[in-house]
Amino acid sequence: METLVEEGVAKALLDGGGEAIRLYVSACTERMAPLFVGLRAGAPGREADLDFYVESVRDLWCADRPLADAAERVSLLERFPELQPNELEITDVADTYAFFAVLCLRHALLAHGAGNAEDAVSCGHTALTAMGMLDQNVAGAGLLAEEQRLQSLSLSGHASGLWDASVAAGRERFRSVLGRLSRPV
Repeated sequence: METLVEEGVAKALLDGGGEAIRLYVSACTERMAPLFVGLRAGAPGREADLDFYVESVRDLWCADRPLADAAERVSLLERFPELQPNELEITDVADTYAFFAVLCLRHALLAHGAGNAEDAVSCGHTALTAMGMLDQNVAGAGLLAEEQRLQSLSLSGHASGLWDASVAAGRERFRSVLGRLSRPV
């Protein structure tokens, strides 16, 4: 599979080891989190899913050690409706970006638990794919380029400022998706 993750980022993940991988996926997932949380907040029967998602994103930031229960979390996440097989294509804007956010978390949990660079690249690829799609639908958004920049930044070895930048980017993404929801198709 060809990936959108820049070659230098993928190489840095392969060479960087577990803590670099964990920091990278934590930041990617933080940027995607508002899409799931914001788009699923208030949905009937999803309170436990929202709590689980938020707790998992928070726990990913403990980048100095792998999550001991990552495999169990992946199993729980795979029960989310967004990851269930469906004969119908996802065409709804909210469903599309909630799916990408859940998929990003799935790859992040796998990478965080096992320190696998391939799972980390898949996590980054998911975020880049979502931002590329959003850029195609929001004139002048520039979200794909911002995600590429932040992915490179997350491998700088310094976590300072990365969380704040990831939170701010996540909010901007959510605002862009909300703008798509309020426009007639």
